[in-house]
Order: sequence, then structure tokens, then C-alpha cells
Amino acid sequence: MNPFDAARAAFRGRVSGDPTGAPDWVREIATVGSGEGWYDPDGVVWRVHGDLSTLVGGVAALLGQGAHPLALAGVQRHSAYREDPWKRLAGTARWLVVTTFGSAELAERESARVRGMHRRVRGTLPDGRTYSAGDPDLLRWVHLAFTDAFLAAQTSVGRSMSRYGPRWGDEYVRDWARSAQALGATDLPMSRTELAEAIRAYRPVLEPVPEDLLTFLQGPPGLSAPEKVVYAGFSAGAARLVSPTIAPLARVPGRGSRTARDRAQLLVTEAQLRAVHLALGSHSPSEEAARWRLGTGPAPAWAASA
Repeated sequence: MNPFDAARAAFRGRVSGDPTGAPDWVREIATVGSGEGWYDPDGVVWRVHGDLSTLVGGVAALLGQGAHPLALAGVQRHSAYREDPWKRLAGTARWLVVTTFGSAELAERESARVRGMHRRVRGTLPDGRTYSAGDPDLLRWVHLAFTDAFLAAQTSVGRSMSRYGPRWGDEYVRDWARSAQALGATDLPMSRTELAEAIRAYRPVLEPVPEDLLTFLQGPPGLSAPEKVVYAGFSAGAARLVSPTIAPLARVPGRGSRTARDRAQLLVTEAQLRAVHLALGSHSPSEEAARWRLGTGPAPAWAASA
């Protein structure tokens, strides 16, 4: 395997758990059910979630999730993210891409799987506060944090969305709410303005992000030297994308008033994403699988060799 192919396999292994980028759940996107699924293949959800800017948005979203003590407790006490952060990443990516690109049948099945996992995530903090991953309010917060971060990443370092018009962000917020509703979240915003207002309303219950989590997100273990360089750029870019409500709690610049240094960092992060995009190709393995299912794209490499 040449160095280029090795780097591509390493990256896909990080985000999907499989060096081909096509674990069983990606292959099911191609083979389970029929039809477009929950989202329009030419719509904004496919475009945003098919963009590598989600890698940067994901880090920003985790900073937001870490600012809610009950949401953070569910992650810290019921996952091995510190020992195996990449397995945790692949698990989150699975829900995101399956509900985005899968058939309606597969998206509903995936949502049921995640709801089942959430029923086991519950407990009590030392101060007596209880948490449950199935709590509609906690589900709502996690959805808000991820939606806001993905929007900010797409806007600042992602590919152009001009073909969708100036209100594409409102369309994304409205459409993506469907996946969170399938998990049990309620009272979700339907526009960018409502999203910002909903995040601000949580300020009284948010707390500073723990220092150890900030350190972890700045450089998870297990990265090679070249990966550390790329991840540092993604992490630094994510720090400039966090909501103004969350940024002070995460001790990051956020996207309030950007300095020349902030703008320069976002340009560096965007350039890194473009380089990764050129290395990996125009579509993710998940999107390739979906387009093959719909008859609008060629068979993925794994299908040809199956």
C-alpha cells in the first residue's frame, strides 16, 4: 500500500471504524430499503453532512455538549471515550450518516437502536441531580449543540452553499430536526434565529467545560505525527466556531467578534479541509452507498469486489 492509500485508510478507519470506510452499517445504506429516505439527495442535509466541515463542527459540538453537566455525565460515565475516542466517534458518525443517507426503513431502525442505548444511560450526580440520555430536554440540548456547530462549520470552512439560496441555514435547521425528533427530542427550533434563541435559553443550566475535557479535545490520544498537525488545525478552527453562549464556558474565542488571528486560523482550517477532500474524493463512502441504492451513482468499490 502506498503512503497516499495508507493515509486514506487510516482516516477512514478513524471516522468509521473500518479502513475501507464501509463497515457493515455503511453497506446497509446501499442494501436496506429503497427510496430517498428522510432527506432529499439534492437537499441541504445531504450537502452539509457530506461535507468534511463536519469534522471541525463535531469538535465544536462536543465543546457545547460538555457545557451541560447532565449531558456530559452521560458521556463520561457510560462510554469509554477516553480509552477509545475513535470508537466513540465512529458510533456517533453511524447515527448521523445512517439517518442522513439511509432509506426510511434503515433510518427508523437506526433510531430505534439508539433509543435502546439511551434507555441504559441514566444515573445521579453527587449533588443529587439525575440524568437520563432519553430525557427529551437533554436530547434537545445535544441536538442544538450539534446543529449550531455544523451550521457554523459549513458557513465558515465548508464548501459554498450559494446554490441553495440565502435561507439554506433555516432549511437545514428545520429539516435536520426530524432525526432528533425520532430519538425523542421535542420543541425543536425551525430556523437559525430560533436555534440561537434556544441555545441562549440554556445559559442558566450550563457550566464551565471541565479542563480535562478541553485538554482531551485539543489532542486525543493515538494520533500519528501528521494527524496531530491536521487535528490541531481542526481543533483551533472549532474553537472559533462555538456559539457566543458557550464560548466563555469553554474558554475559546467563539464566533462573536473575530480578530485577524481568528480569521487567519479559519483560513488555515479551510485549506486543510480542502487538502483532505482532494485526498479522499468528492463523496464519502456513505453517500456513495446511498447514491448507488438510488441508482444515481456507480457501485462502490466494496460492492464490486463482494
